[in-house]
Amino acid sequence: MERGKPEHMTHLDHKTLVRKDHPRIIFRGWIDRLEAEILLCRLTASQRGYPKVGTELDEMLDFVRSFIRADVLGEKVGEICLGGYTADELRACSHHPETYFGQPHFMAAGTDEPLLLHINRLRTLVRQAELAGYRAFRDYDGRVTRPDIITAMNRLSSLCWIWMIKLKAGKYEKEGGEP
Repeated sequence: MERGKPEHMTHLDHKTLVRKDHPRIIFRGWIDRLEAEILLCRLTASQRGYPKVGTELDEMLDFVRSFIRADVLGEKVGEICLGGYTADELRACSHHPETYFGQPHFMAAGTDEPLLLHINRLRTLVRQAELAGYRAFRDYDGRVTRPDIITAMNRLSSLCWIWMIKLKAGKYEKEGGEP
C-alpha cells in the first residue's frame, strides 16, 4: 500500500490534512484567483498609462498575499492601510464618494475606461472571496472566527470601488499628464 498524502487531501497547516473541498482551502483558491486578477489589472494599468494605480495594485497584491500566511500560521492580518487610506477612511470614502471625490455612485458601462472595467471585475472577485472567507471562518452558530480577514476583504472591495470612482472622476493622472 502506498504511503503519503492522498491526492484528494491537502495540508491545512503543518499537521492537519483536510479534503480539498474544505472551506479554508476553497478560500485560499479564491485568494489565488485574486492574485491573478490583480496582476492582470496591474498590466492594464501599465498599458493604459496609470502608474499610480499600478503602484496601488502592487500594494494590494502584497496585502492579499499575506492572507494565506495569516491563515496557515494563525497570525492576524496586519493593519489595513491601502492606497493611503486607513480601514475607516476606505469605508467612508467608498460610502460617500461625492463628498470625497466629487463623483456620485455610478454603474459601470461598456464605454468606461478599460482599467475601470478591469477593476470592477476585480471588485466582484473580492466580493466572492469575501463570501468564501465567511464560509471558511465562521463557527457553527455563524459567528466569525477571523474578523481580521473578513474586515480586510471588505475593505479591499471598498478600495476597488474608490479606484473606480477616482478613474471615473478623472482623479488619476495618465502618463504624459493627461487625466
